[in-house]
Amino acid sequence: MSKVKILLADDHTVVRQGLRALLEGEKDFVVAGEASDGLEAVRSVERLDVDVLVLDLTMPRLNGLEVTRQVSRKFPKVRIVVLSMHSSEPHVLQALRNGAAGYVLKDSCAEELVRAIREVMAGRRYLTSPLSDRAVQAYVDTAANPRADVYETLTSREREVFQLASEGCTSGEIGARLFISPRTVEVHRANVMRKLSVRNQAELIRYVLNRGLLPSEETVGAKTRTTQKEKRVKEKQQHLRR
Repeated sequence: MSKVKILLADDHTVVRQGLRALLEGEKDFVVAGEASDGLEAVRSVERLDVDVLVLDLTMPRLNGLEVTRQVSRKFPKVRIVVLSMHSSEPHVLQALRNGAAGYVLKDSCAEELVRAIREVMAGRRYLTSPLSDRAVQAYVDTAANPRADVYETLTSREREVFQLASEGCTSGEIGARLFISPRTVEVHRANVMRKLSVRNQAELIRYVLNRGLLPSEETVGAKTRTTQKEKRVKEKQQHLRR
């Protein structure tokens, strides 16, 4: 019997390690790869030919909602299970609308993620309790009466530029990551700000935080401190080798 190939996408190494240990405890599961940011997740889905993507919503470089949208359109056979701390209805609805087949809260028991993967592989939708009833009904209602969302008018490239710009990247840095010129980045950035009716970087950040597309300031601060600590450790190690 062929195994279910799974890609883990979360920006915390310890979370990915824990998920790998959990899922590979199932005889019919294999973790084919890991991704620490959204862009890497999309590229890894294409490279590894996986069956299931287990995805956090709050990801750097490309948020989980946009990853879900891109993967579901480019690779419709890949089943997406969102594993998130966000239990609010807007997050759940947007994930479903973008193509997620499952939604599990991070404070759920471990067996629930396994159950979710089995359900989506069987072609069914899985939502962790207590999201199930209200989220499915709301999803059905909004599908029948869709409302215009300006964000939905952004192209995939504009969304990529949008997130990287909101993270404080320069046009040169964005261009290097997306393999486009800084001038092209500026064009996309201008289109994004015009479509979203934002006038400056502060309004851009406020917009993205309100949509839950970036971590809170506390989370960003913690990650920055962790990164700085890791950098100091590496510098110390390099000094000792000399």
